[in-house]
Amino acid sequence: MPIHPRESDPAVPDPADPAPEGAVRPPRGDLPRSGPPTGPGPDTGEEPGPDAAGGPAPSEDEHTAELKELEDRWRRALADLDNLRKRHARELERERTSERSRTAAAFLPVLDNLELALTHAGSDPGAIVEGVRAVRDQAVNVLELLGYPRHAETGVAFDPARHEVVGVVQDPDAPPGTVVEVLRPGYGDGERQLRPAAVTVAKRE
Repeated sequence: MPIHPRESDPAVPDPADPAPEGAVRPPRGDLPRSGPPTGPGPDTGEEPGPDAAGGPAPSEDEHTAELKELEDRWRRALADLDNLRKRHARELERERTSERSRTAAAFLPVLDNLELALTHAGSDPGAIVEGVRAVRDQAVNVLELLGYPRHAETGVAFDPARHEVVGVVQDPDAPPGTVVEVLRPGYGDGERQLRPAAVTVAKRE
């Protein structure tokens, strides 16, 4: 039986025939398979690694260098603090020495007047009392200038912050609780008090 060659369908183009000018030839070869993407993406649920967002992680050498720098700064701060403490101690001691010198210098005239009174005591024994009293007043004035006024008042109300009771007497002329006699004067007030005055106080009936 004779075999007739198959006639080509004019509607179906032959892939071997060249495409006419202006026509788009379909791609040849295997088409990409459809499926889920394999790379990391926003919809894959995978978290980016440390190198993706913040760059390369610091190495161990960098950590060691930072720790060494912090340790050096800490040691320098300790050295500065120690030097400041020593400088403050020196300045405080210098100020104390200066204050003691000023106080001692303030009493030098008192000693000079005592020496002068003793020198003239032989020629005029009666003048020694006046000389000692004048020296006493000068010393009291020096203490007052230094901030320590003298307290030897009688007839005032007893004040436990300024007076120290060494005796209680009955005096009809003095109101109860008042200072009758000062046995030892006091100097200073409040926090700058050198000592309270030793006094006797009128008894309460």
